[in-house]
Amino acid sequence: MATDYHMHTPLCGHATGEPREYVLAAQAAGLTEIGFSDHNPMPTQFDDWRMAPDQFTEYLKLIADVQAEFPNYPIRLGLECDYLVGYEEHIRHLAAQAPWDYLIGSVHYITPSWDVDNPKHLKKWTEQPVDEIWTLYFKEYTRMAESGLFDFVAHPDLVKKFGHRPEGDLSRFYTETLNAIAENGLTMEVSTAGLRKDAKEIYPSRQFIEMAYARRIPIVINSDAHSPAEVAYEFKQATALVKEIGYTKVMQFKDRKAIPVDL
Repeated sequence: MATDYHMHTPLCGHATGEPREYVLAAQAAGLTEIGFSDHNPMPTQFDDWRMAPDQFTEYLKLIADVQAEFPNYPIRLGLECDYLVGYEEHIRHLAAQAPWDYLIGSVHYITPSWDVDNPKHLKKWTEQPVDEIWTLYFKEYTRMAESGLFDFVAHPDLVKKFGHRPEGDLSRFYTETLNAIAENGLTMEVSTAGLRKDAKEIYPSRQFIEMAYARRIPIVINSDAHSPAEVAYEFKQATALVKEIGYTKVMQFKDRKAIPVDL
């Protein structure tokens, strides 16, 4: 079983290629099952990297159309849901609007005005100690994991995207978050997207994955593809890494249920 459940569509405003092109790329890469999970709409459009509220129906139709075009190839319906304190009811509302196969939880905003992975805000990294920024990020990530809203969690250490890392042993940032992921029965994404960024490292780090393995947290390997060329990006490297750590299975998703399959 080879899957990629984190793929976007042009509706998010920063992805290219139509869904059928992602499917063809996945088939060419030997994937046996895929899923789309574009950025969720918010009640108001307060940033430019997610679908607008009035595009939600269009998103569902895009995926339904490509599922109809490839009836013998499993294409799952997902949504990447940005976790922000105070918008939990909105996520619950979205969860009831379609027959999702999975909902992904992710954290981008560490303050109401700072999506920490946005290059527009690079200057902010010079205005605050890196330790404080990482502390804020993982505090929000822990809240997200504790919310009970999601099936798996995305790019756990996205905060390293631009290469900024605190000094010393980083497990001090990871422990509480990993405990929350484990205690709430969540699957953790191992994302190759970090290899395409300044971090030049899989999300999350090897240490983070090792700590997850020690807690028996299940995983899924994804690309976070924003173009067909990124589907299954560097999956051999990610697979080798998690096998070295000890993983022998990944999770398959359908109808919001996680099913272990051999890696």
